[in-house]
Amino acid sequence: MGQRRAAAERLRSAEFAAFAAGAAGRLLHAATLLTGDPAADALLCAALSRTYADWYRMRGEDPYAYTRADLVRRYAHRPWWHRPGDGVLARLTPQERLVVVLRLFEGVAEEQTAAQLGLPADRVRAICLRATATLRSRPTARGAVLAPPGQPQAR
Repeated sequence: MGQRRAAAERLRSAEFAAFAAGAAGRLLHAATLLTGDPAADALLCAALSRTYADWYRMRGEDPYAYTRADLVRRYAHRPWWHRPGDGVLARLTPQERLVVVLRLFEGVAEEQTAAQLGLPADRVRAICLRATATLRSRPTARGAVLAPPGQPQAR
């Protein structure tokens, strides 16, 4: 390998290492919220690998947004990520998890979330409202959901 190429590889490795050190914790948290199980490590590793491979091609793009988008794509399009897991968002469907993590945890705008998931913005808004209502409701011992205080119980 030539000296220029070796220097470019060292630079890419250093830039990526700095990015990964700063962003991996938050991305791992997002992956854990999505999967709810130890598969979060594998999901994050796959997304970071893709970011590293595309590092030079994505000049001008935000590497965090690029990695987050790849994380979301991998979760949404791989059936083995959809197995039920534990965690805070266990009562939500995979689509609801995606919307909640992107909108509420990551703070992505509604239009950007809709574009990333291939849904209309109104649908994203409705999914987010339904998911937050589900999270605010109290689960019973059998897993059914009770209505919030002051509202009639659904039968």
